[in-house]
Amino acid sequence: MTKKRLAVVTGAAGDIGRAIAARLAESHDCVVLADIDTEAGKRAAISLGDDDRFFPVTVDVTDADSVAAMAAMLDDMGETVTLVNNAGAARAVSLQETDQAIWRMDSALNLEAAFLMFRALEEPLKRSRGSVVNIASVNGMAVFGHPAYSAAKAGLIHLTRLMAVEYGKYGIRANAVAPGTVRTQAWETRAAANPHVFEEARRWYALGRVVLPEDVANAVAFLVSDQAAAITGVCLPVDCGLTAGQSALARTFSQSNDY
Repeated sequence: MTKKRLAVVTGAAGDIGRAIAARLAESHDCVVLADIDTEAGKRAAISLGDDDRFFPVTVDVTDADSVAAMAAMLDDMGETVTLVNNAGAARAVSLQETDQAIWRMDSALNLEAAFLMFRALEEPLKRSRGSVVNIASVNGMAVFGHPAYSAAKAGLIHLTRLMAVEYGKYGIRANAVAPGTVRTQAWETRAAANPHVFEEARRWYALGRVVLPEDVANAVAFLVSDQAAAITGVCLPVDCGLTAGQSALARTFSQSNDY
């Protein structure tokens, strides 16, 4: 009997997680919505609309026992062929505001959790010659504030390469996506405090807009698809051109209004 092909998305109750789940449902039998918030996970499943395709699971991705229990349950459900480590959060905005507790919490959620999830699911991923996508951030590539989060995301990008190199012999592909500013509920909270925040942010992006959750989801769907069969160990910025450079700076340096 053929097992169901499962995709596991952590932090699935959030805007980006839901968008990723919706796209992966097009190519998987079931998408596991893994989230620490039980009720939020259930609401996410209902909002996605198909009870047979979306299965909410409560898990603390920073706790090895919780992750192991989830992995054991998934073995009874089907075969995990895709893992998307999407769970993440940023706390202190500067080093001066960062204490040891914040540093450890951000490291646990944004870096160690991806390690725990991968090790817990590596056997089904080996059997299925599966795919891992780690949701990193442009913060892991340059300085944009939130230092503990950023250092963890930089580590996550390197962890992705480690997975790709060591597990390539099993057919496992591992890639990262590094979003820029994504318009989510977290940013809407900032917009309430500063109604001009998106206007201020847009000028730094070559495309003149910030990223949508669907943009991230489309990149994930590509990376786990057969179209990306030869792609592993890369970090794909999905950032509307933020890390490519800034036209305002180019205009200053070149003294050309073409930028």
